[in-house]
Amino acid sequence: MLDTLRNYSRSWVAKLLLLLLVGSFAIWGVSASLVGPQSNAVMTVGDQEVSPAEFRLAYQRQLSALSRQFGTQLTTEQARAFGVDRQAFAQLSAGAALDQLSKDMRLGLSEDRLANLIAEDPAFRGNDGRFDRTLFSTRLRNAGLAENDYIKERSKVAVRSQIVDAVSDGFQAPKVLVDALKQYRNEARDVDYLLLSFANIDPVKAPAEDVLATWFGAAKSRYRAPELRRFAYVTLQPSDVADPTAVTDAQVQAEYDRRKDSYKSPETRTIEQLPFPSVEMAKAALAQMKERQLDFSALVTDQGKTLSDVMLGDFTKDQLPDQKIADAAFALGPQGGVTPVVEGAFGPVVLRVTNVRPETVKSFDAVKEEIRNNLSLAAAAQNVQAAHDRFEDLRGSGSSLEEAAAQLKLKAVTVTADRSGNDGNGAPVSLPKSESLLTDVFRSDVGAETLPSNLGNDGYVWFDVREVIPERDRTLSEVHDKVVADWTTEQQRNALAARAEELRARLDEGETIAAIAGELGLAVETKTGLRRQSTDPIFGGEAVKAAFSGPVNTNATGPAADGESRLLMHVTAVNQPPADALSGEEQQLQQIARAAGDDMLDQMVTELQTTYGVQINQAMADQAMVR
Repeated sequence: MLDTLRNYSRSWVAKLLLLLLVGSFAIWGVSASLVGPQSNAVMTVGDQEVSPAEFRLAYQRQLSALSRQFGTQLTTEQARAFGVDRQAFAQLSAGAALDQLSKDMRLGLSEDRLANLIAEDPAFRGNDGRFDRTLFSTRLRNAGLAENDYIKERSKVAVRSQIVDAVSDGFQAPKVLVDALKQYRNEARDVDYLLLSFANIDPVKAPAEDVLATWFGAAKSRYRAPELRRFAYVTLQPSDVADPTAVTDAQVQAEYDRRKDSYKSPETRTIEQLPFPSVEMAKAALAQMKERQLDFSALVTDQGKTLSDVMLGDFTKDQLPDQKIADAAFALGPQGGVTPVVEGAFGPVVLRVTNVRPETVKSFDAVKEEIRNNLSLAAAAQNVQAAHDRFEDLRGSGSSLEEAAAQLKLKAVTVTADRSGNDGNGAPVSLPKSESLLTDVFRSDVGAETLPSNLGNDGYVWFDVREVIPERDRTLSEVHDKVVADWTTEQQRNALAARAEELRARLDEGETIAAIAGELGLAVETKTGLRRQSTDPIFGGEAVKAAFSGPVNTNATGPAADGESRLLMHVTAVNQPPADALSGEEQQLQQIARAAGDDMLDQMVTELQTTYGVQINQAMADQAMVR
């Protein structure tokens, strides 16, 4: 148990220790009460005792937080499975260890300082921002805490904070540590490399059956068939109860007339805009174009522009932000053309209009069936709840899923799927688009009464689990082809890794990477500026690590990013950026270094728990958890 407490006390101590007493009563999700001293303690750390009431409160806080996360109240058994009791033990033992240290060091807190700390708590401030005595009493009463108990616990937390601040917050990272982190993080390397593939090894022969069987026996868990559930389901959505035949032609015509504008596609035109410094220059350019019988493209060229420079694009009249431009562009006839000078919002321009596409309106015959279906769906949406209630009544009266579906003219479907929605062969199963259906199915069992799962925002899906097919080990014959492919790939990777190591040994002996490249018919590639944090499309994480495994002229191998190829590498340069280039990372590096202060606090708490000893009365804890 002590080892468990040590594990739980690490990493969260520095950040959560001061929250053992919840700081904001506005977010409390549980109500607990602290009673008078108990004759038996749930936990003892040194001379400090944790009463059943204190343990119950810490346990309920953890349980409430986890229940909110899952959206349901967890049972005692579920709480044990998630380790809620161990988390409460860990928090309380850490706090008690600091309390004992505070006692040994004779640390304390004046009444004035304690009063100020309570008055400064935002949870007890009124609308005027000042301490509200009535709000203080109300918050404590709602949380089930006596005022004296709260004041006592708040005093403990304040004293603990003196130790926390001294150990953790007072720590400043040494400059040598920050500099070392900078050097480690920002070092860059240049690497010459060869990308080796399966083409650089001898082909792998097909395995003998006894060899394959032995390999499969060691890797059998990789091919284990998952648990499957065979279940029937029935969906209910507006489309399932919609009846287009119930919508009359008159209703369709009325809806078409009401929404006729929505079936219109407005006229669009392609517009080009050539700006000029002044109206006079624009008019002179147009006059010259007519006199010389030039087209608009020539006018654009004369102004030192290209057609792409003057292209605005395709617009309806309403889409153009400048009303003068819009009026001029759409005043031209259906053949388009060039406008006179237009004084736009940003100066005089000349427009050319091409590709005129007139307004179109979908005919009633073209959209009447679409309208009929939409009207029937709108009407059906109002009937879904009634159909849901009718289905529930039929199920409650003893009808099977299929019988209830038949009564409402719905379709029952039976499928077999795993938790991912695949069948026994790994192929996707066609299922309703419900986020919770499979989760609900695998939480249920054969014959269990179930509630419908949501299907979108306006639908339901009922299901019955008919069979639970447990997970099992597949036989070699079931997955023979896949096993052969996997075995072959593994042998190829092993052979390629061995080949790469042979070539690396040749580099170590003095042979150049260029000579090896010539022998293999490969080109020597170069990667510059490779860093430890690099995410590279060629270098995998292990290859990057290998490239940083030694000084300049290091030879190394590692898997490429694709997981199959292999890199043969030679480090040609190790580069350190200048100090001023690292200033942007100063704050982040300081934060990393200051984390050492948190580690010191973790280690101190662990040592205190060992020194003082942690005694747990599990029987008392069990009683406290079920009260």
